[in-house]
Amino acid sequence: MTSTPNCAAAFELASEQYASIGVNVKAALSMLSNIAVSVHCWQGDDVVGFESDARALGDGLAVTGNYPGRARNADELRSDLRLAYSLIPGKHRLNLHALYGDFETPADRDEIEVSHFQGWIDWARDQQISLDFNPSFFSHRNASDGFTLAHSDPGIRQFWIDHGIACRKIAAAMGAEQGNPCINNFWVPDGYKDTPANRRQPRERLADSLDAVFAEPLATDHTLDAVECKLFGIGSESYVVGSHEFYMGYAMSRNKVLCLDAGHFHPTEVISDKISSVLMYLPQILLHVSRGVRWDSDHVVTFTDELQAIMQEIVRGGYLQRVNIGLDFFDASINRVAAWVIGTRNVLKALLAALLEPVDLLQKAEAEGDYTTRLALMEEQKTMPLGAVWDYYCESTGVPSGSQWLTNVRHYEDSISADRSEIAPSII
Repeated sequence: MTSTPNCAAAFELASEQYASIGVNVKAALSMLSNIAVSVHCWQGDDVVGFESDARALGDGLAVTGNYPGRARNADELRSDLRLAYSLIPGKHRLNLHALYGDFETPADRDEIEVSHFQGWIDWARDQQISLDFNPSFFSHRNASDGFTLAHSDPGIRQFWIDHGIACRKIAAAMGAEQGNPCINNFWVPDGYKDTPANRRQPRERLADSLDAVFAEPLATDHTLDAVECKLFGIGSESYVVGSHEFYMGYAMSRNKVLCLDAGHFHPTEVISDKISSVLMYLPQILLHVSRGVRWDSDHVVTFTDELQAIMQEIVRGGYLQRVNIGLDFFDASINRVAAWVIGTRNVLKALLAALLEPVDLLQKAEAEGDYTTRLALMEEQKTMPLGAVWDYYCESTGVPSGSQWLTNVRHYEDSISADRSEIAPSII
């Protein structure tokens, strides 16, 4: 698909304006087209999953809203994802949680196998999409008191260790099939609502459990283990076992990928400032791009200052090959497909804005102590014609520009998802 005449003309003018400050727009678009964002499956069904007993959400998670059209099974979720991908420029990944298998025969978390995800593997191959994965340490009877891998009961700990081991095997199979590493991210919600009397022992148990999960070496060209930190959660306001300091030390000492979630820190703390620090000591990191609002960590990603700062740090630091970008938000108060599209397009738009910066000029001015020029260029950049370049990129890749994509979502909603009831049909 080619761009419309007006879009192409605006793009040419924008390219000339960027060229005047030394920015090659076509080179920036070429770089952007090679960046794959890992789109999270759980926005499509409110983190319910497809286990046979349809466990209720809990253990530090909450999805608010009752917008109609929630995906009730894997086929509906895959249909929704196909639409979302068709409205997002570029080729992107899919991030699956372990509770999204095809469980025709019930299987507990410690019993899941590659066969439960073969449908996703086949679908991803047909769609030319690569997969990432996550164990699901929540919404389960063995997580009802808020503890899993750090539980004081050895039997419950072993159940979750076995779940983690099973998930690593599934992730490795996914990576072997797709020909690139499946990032397998471990987020463990364990913690206390009120002040603990012993912070040490749960962390010792968590480290021992993780060591048991990761004991078997797996090919790094098939899967990479990531560990994700959090400051607090619902039900763990006073103490989360897997804090930032815990997982930073664990990742460094065990050669794991560190996951930084934009909504997992204090509201006055940002992950954009952490990227260059952790990459001094780790070969790569995983980002969960989200939007925290007060105590909630997972609002739909918008074009905020922090989102732009995250992408600027990645580009300015030359980290594009060392940062894996994924999404993590869930909102049931708006159309779920639209939420995917809005969030992912904003991430890509922020990446484009960063790629269109005159980085060499900015860093040269800084190195020379010319902070006046640095500030002036940064401020002028804010009114450069990003929108014209973005619209051209969308149209040239066969994706609607502006808000035109919303028409596709509304048509899909009226013709398909609006007919879904809250009771899921049998999965055959």
